[in-house]
Parts: sequence; structure tokens; C-alpha cells
Amino acid sequence: MIKIGILGDIGVGKSHAAKLFGYPVFDADLEVARIYYSNRNFFKKIKKTLPKYFSSFPIKKNEIIQAILANSNNLKKITRLIHPEVTKKMNFFVRKNNKKNEKIVILDIPLLLENKLNKKKDILIFIQADKLETMKRLKKRKNFNLKLFKRFRNIQLSPNYKKKKSQFILKNNFSDKFLKKGVKNILKEII
Repeated sequence: MIKIGILGDIGVGKSHAAKLFGYPVFDADLEVARIYYSNRNFFKKIKKTLPKYFSSFPIKKNEIIQAILANSNNLKKITRLIHPEVTKKMNFFVRKNNKKNEKIVILDIPLLLENKLNKKKDILIFIQADKLETMKRLKKRKNFNLKLFKRFRNIQLSPNYKKKKSQFILKNNFSDKFLKKGVKNILKEII
């Protein structure tokens, strides 16, 4: 089975591109949300680590945001707690799809390289988009918060580093037709 890791800066369309490949996608952001909502053991750990911010189960998104905005070290503490949980979910996803004889799985994990979740033989694809257009689109999001954006960006490796580590670069001009063509060309080379 081929594992494809999708890399890129915040807001460049990694999740959208991941879905266009047409293979099973492991969406780490979705898994994190599920853990916050349904994992009582995780709640106990985070409440013990940051008792000032978390009061009741399930964990609310605004509690996470308040904790991150209050102190940049809180994001690191949350990441350290959530990372093992996401890794378990990812490993289960890979095993399940391997049993189903899937040819390819897509890993949409924002901190893939930072948390060393990729293997040497995995294929890395960097999604590249115009910085100004990306920022313009991010600012249109309903809950966009520049301070939060900067905190998340500070724990990530630079886009240039991710680009150098990637075997493919997929340009995104935010046109579906253009992106689909790029995905199709990369799949041709991989398969």
C-alpha cells in the first residue's frame, strides 16, 4: 500500500486536495475534533494539565482556543497530549485499509513531518498556493483569528522545508479544474 502525505502551509487547500485523489483519507483535524468530543480519558489528561481552561466533558472548541491564546506554551502541551491519540487513530486507519487491499491512502495531517509520522518510503506532496490569495481566503473564514493562526504557524516547520522534503508539488490556484488536473498527473506518475 502506498501512503501519500499531504503537506503545505495553513489554508492552501490540503484537505480539499486530499479528497480529490479518490482514495481513503485520514483527516487528522477531524480526528482531533472527535477526540475532543468523545474521549473522556483525553479530557481527564487535558483537565489535569490545564485545569484553568477545561471544566466539563465534552471539550468545547472555545475552551481550546482560550487556552491557546492565553499562552503559547499551552498549544505545545495540548499537542503533546493529542499527538499519541491521533497516531493511534492513524495506525488503525492504515491497518484497516491495508486489510481492505487499498492501493493508496492519503494522510491529511498538518503536523505530519513535525511529529515524524511519515516513513521514508511514503510519498510526500506539497500543496503550493499564492500567499496573498491564501491569506485573503483565510480572513474570509467565519472564525478566523490572526493570533491563533500565528500560534499554529509557529509550531510548524517552514513551508520551504516541507517543499524540499516533497517528491511532488501540486499547485493550487483555487480552481477545482486546475487542481484535479494536477492530482490526475501526480497519480499517473505514482501508479
